Amino acid sequence: MVRTSAPRRLFDQTVRVPIRFLEGDTDTGVVQIDSVHLDEQATIDRAARFYRTLPARAAAEAAILRDHDARLVISDAPPLACAAAAAAQIPSAVYSNFTWDWIYEGYERQLAGAPDLLPALRAAYAQAGEGWRLPLYGGFATIRRITDVPFVARHARTDRTARDVRSALALPIDKPLALVSFGGYGVAGLRLDQLDCLDTIAVVLTAPAAALASIRGPVLRVAEEDIYSRGLGYVDLVAAVDVVVTKPGYGIIADCVANRTAMLYTPRGRFVEYDVMVAEIPRFLRCEYIDLDSFLAGQWLDPLTRLLNQSPPPEQPRTDGAEVVADLIIDRLAASRDVR
Repeated sequence: MVRTSAPRRLFDQTVRVPIRFLEGDTDTGVVQIDSVHLDEQATIDRAARFYRTLPARAAAEAAILRDHDARLVISDAPPLACAAAAAAQIPSAVYSNFTWDWIYEGYERQLAGAPDLLPALRAAYAQAGEGWRLPLYGGFATIRRITDVPFVARHARTDRTARDVRSALALPIDKPLALVSFGGYGVAGLRLDQLDCLDTIAVVLTAPAAALASIRGPVLRVAEEDIYSRGLGYVDLVAAVDVVVTKPGYGIIADCVANRTAMLYTPRGRFVEYDVMVAEIPRFLRCEYIDLDSFLAGQWLDPLTRLLNQSPPPEQPRTDGAEVVADLIIDRLAASRDVR
């Protein structure tokens, strides 16, 4: 059972087993203006309003858990999930590379008007039985038992080469290819019509077919529907390109690490996870920084050229975290049955 406010289509595109999808608000995250700008004050204000009603929310979620005979709750990483599991008297695990109390600590000035927010989050996380902590982590201060797990990452199909994927999606096979990846928020002010790299490096963007017409500039466009209709996934495209142009986030970093794709990254606003990531990723990922002004102006050629000439990273970490976590889930469910 999946309880989330994330769009159902994301699960329909990737999940290959039956799930019960229950839409609902489980946390507030950060308030994004676009993919590289966020509203710090609105982030804390919205979180403070949400968690002010945490006991009532936990009771309502606990009722849902009981109605569906849930035996284990896995939180990625809403504190509400931990409080709800405790109210329903079932075990829970926090499975993430960060906890939200750690993220919100970075907004010290904004927190002055919400003194109860961090204590509420920490108390909820303290009700988790354990934490399954991914690489590039921060937080977990009030979770008593921690198990560190390898990268959970998506791996490209092994029966399709990069050339196969590019050919299937009508992408060039005779020049380096950079994939622009910024999720659903987009980037305001990005001058794709001013890109200075297109003579030597092709640039591709993906979006739902209905949104492609609004993308301006001499770049390649691939409809998301076209990717999936051909039996491919987004990660197959990540593996088929030479570089992903993005902001640092756990998911896209893990995909690049698993598929050995280089990353050109730009800042993403004040988010404490960013500092951890940019300090760690050179160990296991070819990466290059581009300042936000240069990124928005399309001045990509120099950093992309440096990146393409980089040597392989010094480490190749494990990316079988999904299998490790699956074993943990099986173990905890078996323990739950024994208790019952």
